[in-house]
Amino acid sequence: MSRFLQLHVLTTYPPANLNRDDTGRPKTALMGDAQRLRVSSQSRKRSWRTSDEFKSALTKGQAVKSAPEVVLWEDAPHPHLGTRTKEAGVQVYNALTARGVKDKDAKAWSASIAQQFGKLQKEKKDAPLNELRIEQLSHLSPEERAAVDALVETCIARGSAPTDDELELLRAPLAAVDIAMFGRMLADSPAHNVEAAVQVAHAITVHEAAVEDDYFSAVDDLNREDKGAGHIGERGFGAGLFYQYVCVNRELLAANLGGDNAELAKRSIGALVHAITKVSPTGMQNSHGSRAYASYVLAEKGNQQPRSLVQAFLKPVRPRDDGRNGGDDMLALAVAAVEKRCTNFDKVYGACADGRRRIDVEDPQRPIEPNDPLGAIGNLDDLVAFAQQD
Repeated sequence: MSRFLQLHVLTTYPPANLNRDDTGRPKTALMGDAQRLRVSSQSRKRSWRTSDEFKSALTKGQAVKSAPEVVLWEDAPHPHLGTRTKEAGVQVYNALTARGVKDKDAKAWSASIAQQFGKLQKEKKDAPLNELRIEQLSHLSPEERAAVDALVETCIARGSAPTDDELELLRAPLAAVDIAMFGRMLADSPAHNVEAAVQVAHAITVHEAAVEDDYFSAVDDLNREDKGAGHIGERGFGAGLFYQYVCVNRELLAANLGGDNAELAKRSIGALVHAITKVSPTGMQNSHGSRAYASYVLAEKGNQQPRSLVQAFLKPVRPRDDGRNGGDDMLALAVAAVEKRCTNFDKVYGACADGRRRIDVEDPQRPIEPNDPLGAIGNLDDLVAFAQQD
């Protein structure tokens, strides 16, 4: 098996606010002495793992188990995705009281269960049940959700608190693809930490980009006496062509999933490729409709130390002209920069990949030159199959 899968992705987004900073404006970064728009890796990972595209690809062709009698998390918990929450204790409390457990007992039992996943918050008068909430977000695996569900059912059936042995609820998250990919940290239980198998860079524009301001107004439909705006405001936005780098340690991913579930590991990689190429950040989608597919992807598999190709954009990309007179547009220049940097790295350090595959919506039928070092061009299905192959 090739140890590393690297993905270099170019995606164009229209005017949007994909990922906001603490002031509500699009995030930025300074690189190559030029301001770029930026989408954080945390934002990208959340949009991928919570997307319908990712979820459906994970369970394609698989039977989904029916929910247990006591459901604490959501209507239909995904069998291969964890639940990241501070609310485990509150959910347990609600399930207990709904089944007739006295309030005092329900709080005590819920606290003993919740604190297995992290330190609990302090009681607050203006925050009911705050003492049942975990201080830090805890990422519970499907196995741990099931263990909590079973324990709640047991406590209800016999009418007594959980025992110390029953409170050993932490499990190796062998079915949780999102935990296997993006890791988890439990400060109070480091033995159950999981090292992330997928590294995700912050996406940045390949060109200089400014944050602009959108002045907007809204009319009050019922106040006909007021001829002006019922509300006015400003929002920041920006547009650009983004470079995204992702590196998957395929050996670690397989190990995180137990080491003996090759089929789930392959479905995980396929789901990730689908999400990366087709899922957009969720920030202010209703206001901007900024959904976009990747325009270009270069996938590499190999065992040599991985490297990003972001250095190709230290000098911001600028179109040679408006494109109407035969000049190259920004996407064509960005593709050329990625491929040149990749080829030059190979010349200096040796081949970083045993194989490569590209998709390019600008030229899907681009002829492949003899001995082309960057591999074949195909469609998304070809790319997924390449990424999954040993």
